Amino acid sequence: MQGKKSFKYQTQANSQTIDQAERWLFLCRNLYNAALEQRLTAWKGHHRSVSANDQKNELPEIKQAFSEYKEVGSQVLQDVLERLDRAFAGFFRRVRNGNGKAGFPRFKGRNRYDSFTLKQAGWKLDGRYLTIRNLGKFKLRLSRPIEGDIKTVTVRRTSTGKWFVTFSCDDVPLKPQPPTDKAVGIDVGLESFLTTSDGMKIGNPRFFKRSRAILVMRQQRLSRRVKGSHRRAKARVLVAKAHEKIYNQRRDFHFKVANQLVRFYDTICIEKMDAWNSTTPLNRSMRDAAWFGFFDILRWKAEEAARTVIEVPPRDTSQLCSQCGTRVPKDFSVRIHSCPSCGLSIDRDVNAALNIKRLGQSLRDTPAQVPGIPAL
Repeated sequence: MQGKKSFKYQTQANSQTIDQAERWLFLCRNLYNAALEQRLTAWKGHHRSVSANDQKNELPEIKQAFSEYKEVGSQVLQDVLERLDRAFAGFFRRVRNGNGKAGFPRFKGRNRYDSFTLKQAGWKLDGRYLTIRNLGKFKLRLSRPIEGDIKTVTVRRTSTGKWFVTFSCDDVPLKPQPPTDKAVGIDVGLESFLTTSDGMKIGNPRFFKRSRAILVMRQQRLSRRVKGSHRRAKARVLVAKAHEKIYNQRRDFHFKVANQLVRFYDTICIEKMDAWNSTTPLNRSMRDAAWFGFFDILRWKAEEAARTVIEVPPRDTSQLCSQCGTRVPKDFSVRIHSCPSCGLSIDRDVNAALNIKRLGQSLRDTPAQVPGIPAL
């Protein structure tokens, strides 16, 4: 069995290559903003839509008028226009679904365009070295081998000034885990990051809360610096480094928990977070837990290990009794589920996880009712 996977590596390069990469990002940002302006002007002035293909056909004329674009790969420029097209497609999709703020595509300000993508041409990989035509050579820190067929190469600059290269590959061999014949339901929360139907609880590390003091101090220092000054630029990097550390800690935690679940269970039942998010505003603690990012990672790891993830509707999973099905209303302050009908008294999160597991197993037996959910 084979699938898709991305391989991300930190890179090193000389100052000339970095300067040229910065120049490519500058030109890509200008093209993105010009293409967005063209679409807005065409619609406001003539109620005419401009497609990505229309704009791609104008690239030869742009290169003739602005010679600096000749040094940028054609596929890189095409990807800029495709990126804008995806932004509009996402906007219209959110408008149709009516889920919160639609998010109209915006112009990219300074330091707001941080990556460019190459496809099948314009680059060469030789061991630890990636050479990009008209740009230069990057040395990769190969923490793991690249597998499968490389389809795209994305070079990205972080807000802290680090550079990464991501290879998106097809036909990557899957790594199935030995079968365990076990299924589990997972309930996420703030008291515990998650609770399983087996009664296991994993604590919430609260990375943002633990780092908030130093982050507030650095943000206050940044606000006192004069805009455009050297000291403000240095202060901005320190704030970005604090956020980057929190992100890396949280992501590492998510990967470790996902690997643990995938190793122990064949079938993992979770709540469908899209429906949950449409009715529940996220507060700071919820964003710190980042359940959406965790479930994305869990799906990736499960696919790689040939495991099954089943999403269930979140409605009433914490209110119904997992033993007899009686609805037992309770608010968030009530941490024990006590059923007046059957006498069951257990932790409310364990009760919810049991309901999620039961519902997931019932959906597994009738996959046609749940589009997009894989069956065993």
